[in-house]
Amino acid sequence: MGKKKLLFADDSASMRKVLGMHMKMNGFDVTACADGAEALAKAQAERYDIIITDMNMPNMNGIEFIKGVKQTETNKFAPIIMLTTENAEDMRAEGQAAGAKVWLVKPFRPDQLLSVVKKVMDD
Repeated sequence: MGKKKLLFADDSASMRKVLGMHMKMNGFDVTACADGAEALAKAQAERYDIIITDMNMPNMNGIEFIKGVKQTETNKFAPIIMLTTENAEDMRAEGQAAGAKVWLVKPFRPDQLLSVVKKVMDD
C-alpha cells in the first residue's frame, strides 16, 4: 500500500521540522508548507491521505485553507486536523463547519498527534 501521504501547513519552521520528522519516522510521506496558500496549491495538484493545518498563518489562514481544500476534486474527502493555539469555542465551531475533523490545541506531544492521525484515518 505504500506510505500514507500527509500534507502539513504551519508557518512555524520549527513546528514543520519537528512534526515532519516525527511523522516521517512513523512511515508518512510528509509535504510541509509555510502557509495555507502554498498548501492549497499542493492539495489541488495531489491527493493526500490526511491533512494537518495550523490556524494562524500568513496569506491564508487555516479555515480559509480548509474551505479551499473541500472544493478540490483531489482532497475534498481527506480528513483534516486543525492544530492551533486557538481554543475559542466560536473558532472551533467555524473550523468544524469548514470541515476540520479534529481540533488539537498546542502545545501537544508528537505521539498524541500520531494517535489522533491514526484514529482519524481509521474512521
